[in-house]
Amino acid sequence: MQHLHRKRAHIVGVIGVVHETNTFAPGTTALEAFQGDWTAGGEAFVSRYTGTKTSMGGVIDAARELGLTLRPGLYTQATPSGIVEDAAFETIADGLVDSIERDIDGLIVILHGAMVAKSHPDAEGEILRRIRAKVGPDLPVAVTLDLHANISPQMVELSNIIVAYDTYPHVDIYERAVEATQLLKRTLDGEITPVQHLVHTRLLVAPQAMLTDAGAMKELMDLAFALEREPGVLNVSVAGGFPYSDVADAGMTFVVTADRDAAIAKRCAERLREAAWERRERFAVRQTDPAEAVQLAVRHPEGPVILTESADNVGGGSPADSTHLLPHLLAAPKRSLIVLRDPEAVRLAAKLGIGAQLNFPVGGKTDDLHGEPIPVSGRVRTLFDGEYRHIGAYMNGQYARMGLTAVVDCGNVTIVLTEERVPPWDPGHVRFLGLFPEHFHIIVVKSALAWKTAFGDVAKLEIDVDTPGCCSANLHRFRYEALKRPIYPLDDM
Repeated sequence: MQHLHRKRAHIVGVIGVVHETNTFAPGTTALEAFQGDWTAGGEAFVSRYTGTKTSMGGVIDAARELGLTLRPGLYTQATPSGIVEDAAFETIADGLVDSIERDIDGLIVILHGAMVAKSHPDAEGEILRRIRAKVGPDLPVAVTLDLHANISPQMVELSNIIVAYDTYPHVDIYERAVEATQLLKRTLDGEITPVQHLVHTRLLVAPQAMLTDAGAMKELMDLAFALEREPGVLNVSVAGGFPYSDVADAGMTFVVTADRDAAIAKRCAERLREAAWERRERFAVRQTDPAEAVQLAVRHPEGPVILTESADNVGGGSPADSTHLLPHLLAAPKRSLIVLRDPEAVRLAAKLGIGAQLNFPVGGKTDDLHGEPIPVSGRVRTLFDGEYRHIGAYMNGQYARMGLTAVVDCGNVTIVLTEERVPPWDPGHVRFLGLFPEHFHIIVVKSALAWKTAFGDVAKLEIDVDTPGCCSANLHRFRYEALKRPIYPLDDM
């Protein structure tokens, strides 16, 4: 009797840590910051992320579609913030490596690309080094990265496939994880042999200049997509970089992955580098001072007018309590909305209760750079536990946590006070409070461009406001010590 042996499905591990580290932000990031989204083991991973438009959801769906056996290990993430403490880094790195099972055929590692620990400036490169020490040099490793990754040579050397997001605001996170999983499967099947080439542009670009559906960044993306269609090219990743991480490799980079042919990868990467350098002056960001910005918004006939206070970009690691715009809003005759992190004020509002009068200084309590506390007087309108799921285009279904939240009406200004820092990535952060963006003439967003996934569909005008802060678009404000020089626009090149 003849026995037929079916080939077993490839076993693929998935682990990850995502943190965008702003080394200029006040304070440090301890392990506690990661524990709100700490998932260990297959059952917990699948339960939390199935059906979500996240990297994790993309890996789950792609593995199922491709017939892969998925072995999830540790996945954790934290809101962008200051430098990661060594103790937190060691716990996370050890947890990631320990959670990799021995019998896997390939590994997917979900990273940001701009994580910095005190003793490990290239934190993700160090994590990949430790992963290689466990799995060996030959196991295929696919990595997903944020568009704002600062990609180091070590990250490329220790991986086989790098796939970065193609969009900012980031609305293709799910799709890029699917792509990375597909490329890993083709590698495991012996269909392709990926080789990668990295180039650095010697450009340091503010996030405000990285919108991918218009301008210079779109042109680079269009060129990348054209190069991806060339024979032998598997993936072209455009990483705009994260200028608020003071590390050697910060800045715009490109990684081209080709099938067996390193020369093709190098040629495509060099074409992108030339195209980026030709456009370098177009990455300059023009901003308006706070008083003028509010007056322009007031005079605009139709709202909402979005005032982007990108220097206090929560998604870039800022404290979320900058008050440079608040006095101008309080004096304006139009309805406005602003979200501020102030645990002290929100706890007082909760103690007073709904309907009570709150007379208290809010915001400006983290450091001197982001303004001073501003006295306000208003009625506590809403109290909320701050737990919700994303309902918009960015990571739809993802858990979000604002902590205890209070809505306070101060005349024409509605102030949302939160315990935790809340990036305005999703409309849920106001809609779950019973607030409708279209009811406000002015909305202040602590964001560079990611706010578009929350308010882009209702915005009638956007004004980028020039305020001090640890995410300022004016990169000359920062004192870089580790960054490899020369680099444009900091140096005369």
